[in-house]
Order: sequence, then C-alpha cells, then structure tokens
Amino acid sequence: MDLTLRIWRQAGPRERGGFVTYRMTGLGADMSFLEMLDVLNERLILEGKEPPVAFDHDCREGICGACGVVIDGVPHGPRRGTAACQLHLRSFRSGATITIEPWRAAAFPVLRDLVVDRSAFDRIIAAGGFISVQTGSAPDGNTLPVAKEVADRAMDAAACIGCGACVAACPNASAMLFVAAKVSHLGLLPQGQPERVSRVRSLVAAMDREGFGSCTNHGECEAVCPKEIPVSFIARMNRDFLRARVTR
Repeated sequence: MDLTLRIWRQAGPRERGGFVTYRMTGLGADMSFLEMLDVLNERLILEGKEPPVAFDHDCREGICGACGVVIDGVPHGPRRGTAACQLHLRSFRSGATITIEPWRAAAFPVLRDLVVDRSAFDRIIAAGGFISVQTGSAPDGNTLPVAKEVADRAMDAAACIGCGACVAACPNASAMLFVAAKVSHLGLLPQGQPERVSRVRSLVAAMDREGFGSCTNHGECEAVCPKEIPVSFIARMNRDFLRARVTR
C-alpha cells in the first residue's frame, strides 16, 4: 500500500504547529496504524533531518487508552468501536491521503506533535472516582449478591479506558461520557453506594474546574467511543446529580 500522511507537527506547547506531508510506500495492509507511524519514525531517524513524530502509545491492545489521535477528522479513525492501536491499514485504500492530528480541546493542551496532556482526567478521578470503605481482605464472590443485569451494566460503564475520544469528538469538548461512566460503574454496585451522592457532586465539580464543556446531546461521544459506551449513562449521571443536589 502507498499512503500520503498529513501529520500535525508541533515542537512544544508554546510553539506554532502545522501539517507536514510524508509519503509512505510498500506498507502492508495488515499493518496496524501505530506500526505505520513506527515505520515512519524509523525512516526519520535514519534520515536525521527532523525528529521522529511524537505520539502516545502503551499496550497497543485497545485497553490503556493512550493511543488517541484524530484520523481524517474522526477520533481513533473510521472503524467504529476500535482504538487507533487496533486500526489496520486495510481500513484505507491504497493511494489515499490521511490527516492525523491530536485531540483538539482546551482541557487537553498539545505537548508535542500528537501528544496531549490528559492529566485533567486523572484529577477528575482523584476527586472521587473510587470507594473508600474499609473492606478488609477480598470477600467471597457471593457475599454481596448483585443481579446479573446490574453487574453487566456496571461492567459496560467500567469498560471506559479514559482515552478522551469523547472530548475530542464533542463540539463542546464535553467530558460528560467519561465522567458518567466513572460515576455509573461505581454507583451501580453495592460497594459504591455509601459515597454515591458525594461522588457525583465531586466529579462533576472537578470536570467543570478543568474547563470541559457541557453536554448538548450531539451524541458524537458515543459514536467514536472505542468501547461503545452509550450516552444513556449520561442520563443516569444527570439523575444522580439532581438527586445529590436535592439531598444537599
């Protein structure tokens, strides 16, 4: 396969950035998207004319959420329910031009090239995305009965990998789907009930402090989520938030 890549290059947070074009030839259709960037970087290193392209990656198994890039205007690329690290070049036609850029959101400042600072998500989790009850040693699996429907729903929410695609896709740069997933997967289980009210208040307040926008029901977040987390979790979080305000 032959591809033309238009990649956003930016030397640092305070530097001006722009697109640079690279032509790639002899690529395998079964090569992953990140492997293609590896090949490009090997070439750039050997040529010694410019630094390699900086991009986030870790597990490359669609689990860690580090591989976030916008591909032809779509976070994680054209395949639904697929992280960029699991996207293969067979999803594109030979001869195509592909535009690759970082997440675009004020709360995710660009550090270099395709790398953005997503520590805002960490601060939201630190504000209350956990349980603090004293459980002692690991209890027996059947000690706290949980209905299968509830357990499945909690696992659906817990599938969130915190990649930030929902923010990058939203016209408002809203983090509501991410926060809703974190609120819901704990709020659905018995262990998360003692702090259910304070948790939703704390996480929503932290989200607002970080400068994320509000949800106006565009649904772009669900469309690009690599784990296909539904927007119904946002409705659930809104109900919990309203209940928390009434309780207070």
